[in-house]
Parts: sequence; C-alpha cells; structure tokens
Amino acid sequence: MNILTGNNLESGAVVWWDGTGWSLYVDDAVDVGDRADEIIAREQSARRVNSAYVLDASRDEKGVRPAHIKDRVRALGPTVRPDLTLKPKDPTAMDWVI
Repeated sequence: MNILTGNNLESGAVVWWDGTGWSLYVDDAVDVGDRADEIIAREQSARRVNSAYVLDASRDEKGVRPAHIKDRVRALGPTVRPDLTLKPKDPTAMDWVI
C-alpha cells in the first residue's frame, strides 16, 4: 500500500493522510494508490502540510506499518525517550520500530 506523510505547517508534527485530512496516527493512514502526487500538490499548495511524500507500508491486525525504519520512527516518535512517543504506555512500542 502507498501512504502519505508530511509535517503539519502549524505545529511541525509528523502527520499521515487519512483520506480527508491529516492525522497524527499512522494507523489512520489510507492507501492513496496512484493519487499521491495529486494529493501532495493540493495539500502543499493549501499550506496544510510541507515536505509530504509517498511511502510503502503494509496493514495487518496490528495496524499500519511503514516499510522503512525511518518512517516507523517518524510514526512512533523519539526512540531515545519512550515516554515522549505516541504510545507511551505500550511497553512493546519500541519493538514495532525494528
């Protein structure tokens, strides 16, 4: 599956395209198929997001998992401070990155 990520222009937060807008949670990401360039152009010109790009991911019973470790780290948050991740109470959160 192809999903989109970028940074929210107001907060700088990592965000994921959910089909109608941007979410902080990678599990909300939807497959954009071949519409990635169209969505990126529209969202960047509307100044909702910057540095947007398409990436490979998979979805299973645990949710959406980006294919590349860089994007898994972006999805979770800092790996050096588990208390600052988007899953601070999940003791297995770091296992998801690797």
